[in-house]
Amino acid sequence: MHELGITQNIVAIVSEYAQGSKVNRILLEIGKLSAIMPDAVQFCFDICSKGTSLEGAVLEIREIPGLAKCRQCGAEIALEKPFGICGCGSVHLDVITGEELKIKEIEVEEVCV
Repeated sequence: MHELGITQNIVAIVSEYAQGSKVNRILLEIGKLSAIMPDAVQFCFDICSKGTSLEGAVLEIREIPGLAKCRQCGAEIALEKPFGICGCGSVHLDVITGEELKIKEIEVEEVCV
């Protein structure tokens, strides 16, 4: 389960960005072609964030659908897997979306001094 290592890195990156401030919410974008299981990341997040400024934060995960462009005819086709076949019969596709893993938003608590 590589999601544990990925989630540990996400927690480390967000913790560094937050610089000790309490994190309330994180929005991740995970591509459907990335071979990363959103449910596993969600499960690992609760474990990895324990004892950090992310503990108790809401982890929102937005799944990005797979989309590719055919090199032969230029058509854009939806992909459920990292490979596919265009309506023209070509298998030569360039993936446009679906391989993402991005920390899109981080919401931290404001500290009034």
